[in-house]
Amino acid sequence: MRRRFRPLLLTSTALLTASVSALGVASPSQGQTLNSYGLPGAIDTPTAIAPPEGEIAATVSYSDYGRRVTLSFQPVPRLTGALRYSKIDGIDINRDALQDRSFDMQFQIFDEDEGWRPAVAVGLRDFMGTGVYSGEYLVATKTVTPRLRVTGGIGWGRLAGAWRQTDYRDEGGKPNVEDWFSGPAKPFASVEWQATDTLSVLAEYSHDDYEPEIGGGAEPPGGKFNLGVNYKIGDTYQIGAYTVGGDTFGIRGSVALNARNSPYPSGLEPAPAPVRPRPAPGADPEGWSGAWTADATARPVIQTALGKALRNEGQTLESMSLSANRAEVRISNNRYSQQAEAIGRTARLMTRALPPSVETFVITSVEHGVPTSSVVLRRSDVERLENTAAAHIGQRAQIVSADPRPGDLVMSDGLYPSFSWGIRPYVSVSLFDPDDPWRYEVGARASARYEIRPGLVLSGEVKQRAFGSIEQEAPGGLSVEEYQAQDADVTAFGVPRVRSDGRMYSGDDSPSIPRLTLAWFAKPTPTVYTRVTFGLLERAYGGVSAEALWKPVDSRLAIGAEVNHVRKREFHEAFEFRDYEVTTGHVSAYYDFGGGIWGQIDVGKYLAGDVGATVALNREFENGWRIGAFATKTDMSEEEFGEGSFDKGIRLSIPLSWATGTPSTQRIGGTIRSLSRDGGSRVRVDDRLYEVVRESHTGNLYDGWGKFWR
Repeated sequence: MRRRFRPLLLTSTALLTASVSALGVASPSQGQTLNSYGLPGAIDTPTAIAPPEGEIAATVSYSDYGRRVTLSFQPVPRLTGALRYSKIDGIDINRDALQDRSFDMQFQIFDEDEGWRPAVAVGLRDFMGTGVYSGEYLVATKTVTPRLRVTGGIGWGRLAGAWRQTDYRDEGGKPNVEDWFSGPAKPFASVEWQATDTLSVLAEYSHDDYEPEIGGGAEPPGGKFNLGVNYKIGDTYQIGAYTVGGDTFGIRGSVALNARNSPYPSGLEPAPAPVRPRPAPGADPEGWSGAWTADATARPVIQTALGKALRNEGQTLESMSLSANRAEVRISNNRYSQQAEAIGRTARLMTRALPPSVETFVITSVEHGVPTSSVVLRRSDVERLENTAAAHIGQRAQIVSADPRPGDLVMSDGLYPSFSWGIRPYVSVSLFDPDDPWRYEVGARASARYEIRPGLVLSGEVKQRAFGSIEQEAPGGLSVEEYQAQDADVTAFGVPRVRSDGRMYSGDDSPSIPRLTLAWFAKPTPTVYTRVTFGLLERAYGGVSAEALWKPVDSRLAIGAEVNHVRKREFHEAFEFRDYEVTTGHVSAYYDFGGGIWGQIDVGKYLAGDVGATVALNREFENGWRIGAFATKTDMSEEEFGEGSFDKGIRLSIPLSWATGTPSTQRIGGTIRSLSRDGGSRVRVDDRLYEVVRESHTGNLYDGWGKFWR
């Protein structure tokens, strides 16, 4: 925009800020400024600064050269990634504007030291898209004084003023490896002066001549020098204004959250009951001798009292076995995001409920009626180490596989069958669509769950839309009526429309049933788990899904297999189906690398009949934040797949307890993908086994063990 600010960006920035401000505060590093591409930089050029580990930032920038919305993330200390949605007027002859998705990646080779060495980074910009912003760089940044930072680098592609001509008819979405670090290379530089604690002044030298934007009707920049200012509002928000070439103005707004910094670091849950030391043997000789076991009423009384105390802590005492020296309790955690906290609070209550002769505590975690792991503790260790660091009790604890057999366990009275229900509002958001980048829907969701017996669960939900911009829409330029009347839902290439007609399931003003299933979870051996789910599995498909998972409690490796036979549901009739029917199946391998990082590979047949593999890498932080990236490539050709070439995206999951401070097992989040296409699509089934089991297995338990005494 030339010499004036438009209200659109201010509105967008306000909406973006409001959407995340309720979640808490972030803590960006001192002096970090985000550029118009949403990554550390000045105005258009990058710096070698790495954001703090765990930071997720959203940036909106606007000028006559285009609009950009960027989500950047720092999953590990040196690696920065970004997913961007851009709108550039006039440069795509097939559309009024190019609405482009692009990916960036930057790796910090060296961080800055107190001596002469600067921070050094290498980066790829728009390395997997249509390539309209394609460029690579090597950059170094040095803090000269506490208020002055200088950056210099060498750029290729757009950063060298060498736009790589883009064929917008190309499907894009794949790495342009042959272009990386090719063509002419030219220098760029920037200076940032921290004028006050909140205001910084920016200047940069850039060779980007905005050739594609000028071809679309924008005015050329007046020179190679860009100037800007950046203003920080607290530790969370940044707003900035800048000029490109001295005569084209732009504005930018950013907001950041950090997975490692909670607005409630200590939580708001009430303090746990203190450990009760046992009395001296002389004070309770009967309790120490074990003579109490001869009383047939002792166990029921103890189990009832302990069950009531655990219920007040948000735990369900599923079953219990009790002898003179050993007690095992099997618990379902309904409150705490870290299983270690549920186990620690259970151990405290066991010291208060059990006779003094009981020395061995076995606390078994139960998920969906299935025992997943057992933590074995000595009571004397619990008494002795209560006021020490959690690591000390962790060194004394044993985590072993839970025996699937009931043995002498006695079920608690009145647990099954169990019925629960709830009504709550929902908000659905669709992002990065090439036709409409922001769609939403607001309504109410009623859910119910009927646990018939341990492991056998009938559940479902009903949704009622209230309002929103998500409406029913048919693909291929057809009307809704024409598409619904078709005998087959296929693309021009004969590919079944398994996801690309997803909007046909939207905009229903009458109640809908997204899910209604009967699921059976079991554990036939100490290391094998199974699941069978039958019914309306998701909004678009119904059928049966069967899964088996091999996962020893202390193994980093897990192997799984899943088979689904499904039929496509009618668009608005809850219990009617369309003609498309398919059997899909995958073999999966999972590996926990430690430090909250795990990977997953799925190989098999997808919903559209294509065969291939999905690779995913995930990071979970100590407080439960999860961020992951995935990519799927199948035997479907780029032309058959359509724009994007293959499926890829980012998954984000935030525990509600991080934002509110109150304990909860609920999460918010979702999957962000550049496009929704038919290739590489799987059935969306709730409670896949690895996610269910890993919460209470060794790796995840130890990662959250700091919560044991909370």
